Amino acid sequence: MKEPSQVRSIIEELKRLYPDGLCSLQYPKPYELLFSVRLAAQCTDERVNKVTPALFARFPTLESLAAADVTEVEEYIRSTGFFRAKARDIVASARMLLEDYGGRVPDTMEELLKLPGVGRKTANLILGDVYHTPGVVVADTHCIRITGRLGLTDGTKDPAKVEQQLRAVLPPEESNDFCHRMVLHGRAVCMARKPDCQSCTLRPWCDFFQKS
Repeated sequence: MKEPSQVRSIIEELKRLYPDGLCSLQYPKPYELLFSVRLAAQCTDERVNKVTPALFARFPTLESLAAADVTEVEEYIRSTGFFRAKARDIVASARMLLEDYGGRVPDTMEELLKLPGVGRKTANLILGDVYHTPGVVVADTHCIRITGRLGLTDGTKDPAKVEQQLRAVLPPEESNDFCHRMVLHGRAVCMARKPDCQSCTLRPWCDFFQKS
């Protein structure tokens, strides 16, 4: 595991590389982020961003989504994969947000996990991006892969364990943006199959590079 000074160096280099540590999903409303993250399961953010404008134009309010025919929602999101389960979850979540939360996306992990199709990754993303809650960790595939390679985690692929280990080493005020920067770095440099180590400026602190 890394020394605190090494963790800080990694964070600062990522800030230099990716000054805007932002989610790549596009959303004007908190509930739209919630549903966009559901659509992003086993799908790229790029594809989701192509699908959601038409979906949210057809159903411009939470009320309209809650009243939507699931089969119609399916047609708008078909290209994201697993569209039947996603459409069912989106409509059910819209209804639950209205009935149980007055139309507001919950701001606690416990309440978010009650929504259909919402797991810890989605809940952490909402807490970090919408509510700016310190200490949240979004353990997506890029974050799991790269933090394991760097040696910030023990290499586990279990999202819950990665979340726990990163919470222990990342400054709470940095963790959410750090995870967004992991995604950007994973797409640009530290790819799954063929990481571009020679171009990576995180090499001085990377266990994977040192071993290889």
